[in-house]
Amino acid sequence: MPQQTKPRARDLGIPFPGTPGPLNAITDVSGVAVGHVTLIEGEGELVVGQGPVRTGVTAVWPRGVGATEGVLAAVFALNGVGEMTGAHLIDEFGAFVGPVMLTNTLSVGVVRDAVITWARDHVADKEKLFYFSLPVVAETWDGNISDAYGQHIQPAHVFAALDGAVGGPVVEGGVGGGTGMSTYEFKGGIGTASRRVAVPPGDYTVGVLVQSNFGRREQLLVAGAPVGAEIEDLRPLYASSHTLSSSIIILVATDAPFLPGQLKRLARRAGLGLARTGSTAHHHSGDIFLAFSTAVSPVSVEGGLDVYTAVPNSHIDPFFDAVAYATEEAIINALVAAETMTGKNGATLYALPHGRLQTILRRYQRLRE
Repeated sequence: MPQQTKPRARDLGIPFPGTPGPLNAITDVSGVAVGHVTLIEGEGELVVGQGPVRTGVTAVWPRGVGATEGVLAAVFALNGVGEMTGAHLIDEFGAFVGPVMLTNTLSVGVVRDAVITWARDHVADKEKLFYFSLPVVAETWDGNISDAYGQHIQPAHVFAALDGAVGGPVVEGGVGGGTGMSTYEFKGGIGTASRRVAVPPGDYTVGVLVQSNFGRREQLLVAGAPVGAEIEDLRPLYASSHTLSSSIIILVATDAPFLPGQLKRLARRAGLGLARTGSTAHHHSGDIFLAFSTAVSPVSVEGGLDVYTAVPNSHIDPFFDAVAYATEEAIINALVAAETMTGKNGATLYALPHGRLQTILRRYQRLRE
C-alpha cells in the first residue's frame, strides 16, 4: 500500500483532546491491517460502463490478513439510509469473522461475493470457511463524481485490497473506498486516528477509521471553529442539480476486552465524534458504525460454560471519550489529506484549503502555533 505523504490535521496545528497512539491510526490496535485499491481512470463526459471512474475499495482485517478467528462486535446505525452487509449476524451473535470492506454503494454485491471467493481459495478448514459466508461490506455513494452505474470494481480489485493490507501508517484522503467521496462539500474520503486509554485494569488502545461522505458546508466545525461558514466558495461543481452526498461509515477497533453490549455502547459514541465536526445526521444519510474488540476470545469449559473477560463498566467512560475524540480527528484527517478531484462531466470536489483553515483557526484562537 502506498505510504502517506500528505500532512495530517495535527501537522497543521489543529488541536484535539486525548493522547493518540504512535501512528494515530486504527493500526495502533495490534493486528489490524488496512489495504486500499484506488481506481482513477478517464476524463470528461460520462459514458456508463466506460467512465470517468473515481472509486475504489478498502479492506480492514481486525486480526491480520487471512485470520480465521473472529472478533466480538456490535453495529449501531445513527441514520440507516445505507448498507452494511453482515450487520444482522453481528446483532444476533455479537461477532463476525473475516475483514470489513468499504466501497461505493453499487459495488457492495461484487465486493461481498469476492470476499467469499477469496476465503474459498485461502481457507482450507471447511468449518472455518463457513464463518466467512456473510461478509461485512459497507458503502457510501460516489456517483456524483464517478461512473457509479458502470460498476467498475471487479473481484481482482477486492483480492488486491485483501492481500495488500498491512499494519503501520494508513494512507488517507481520496483513496480506496474513499476515492470519490466528499465531506462538508469539500473533498473527503478515508481518515483515521487513535487514542490511548489507561484504566485500572490496564493500558489499551482505541482506533477509528472512517469513510467520510457527508455534511453541508455551513455545518463544518474544526476544533469548534465555524470553518464551513467562513469558507463560502470552493463549492462542488456538478453537471446535475440532483446529487447525493450524505453518508459515513465509522469503524472502531480496540484491544480492550469488551462484550458485545459494551461494544454497542462504544459504537454509539462515534456519533458524538461525528457531531463534534458539525453533523446532525441528515435524512438521506447512512451513518453506520461498527465497533469490534480484538481482545476477547471465550475460554470454553467442556460440558460447561464459555467464560469471558471484560473491562468493568465502571471504567468505560475513558473509552467513550476515546471513541468520540478519535472519530472527530479521523474525519478532519480525511479532509486535510484529500486533494481536489475532477470526475464525470467536469464534476469537481475541491480540497479544504490548508492555509485558509489555519487563518480561521488562528482568528478563533484555536491553532497550535
